[in-house]
Amino acid sequence: QVQLVESGGGLVQAGGSLSLSCAASGRTVSNYDMGWFRQAPGKEREFVAAIRWSGRSTDYADSVKGRITISRDNGKNTMSLQLTSLKPEDTAVYQCAAKTAEWATRRQSDVYAYWGQGTQVTVSS
Repeated sequence: QVQLVESGGGLVQAGGSLSLSCAASGRTVSNYDMGWFRQAPGKEREFVAAIRWSGRSTDYADSVKGRITISRDNGKNTMSLQLTSLKPEDTAVYQCAAKTAEWATRRQSDVYAYWGQGTQVTVSS
């Protein structure tokens, strides 16, 4: 019912910034919690950030807290992730996702029903 497409990935120097976008189509995601996950080569998928359907609550992984900001614009059916002070360890494929499950499950990738194709973020040292 929901299609998600990420954009904005690329190559940046350590300490630089990137803004990732997630555009939803098919139906409004105004009633969905949304999140960002990432997966680096040789590592398992990792929770990055989540935002509640209302936009009033957010959650960040300890590894990125203070360096990223998640936001959404329900009127435009989009979500964004602003990454700053990037480190080589942030290099990964970043995926956006949407769910209708309880907010308490926001860090669990298996409860997200819809996923984008991913966008590559590469941070050089």
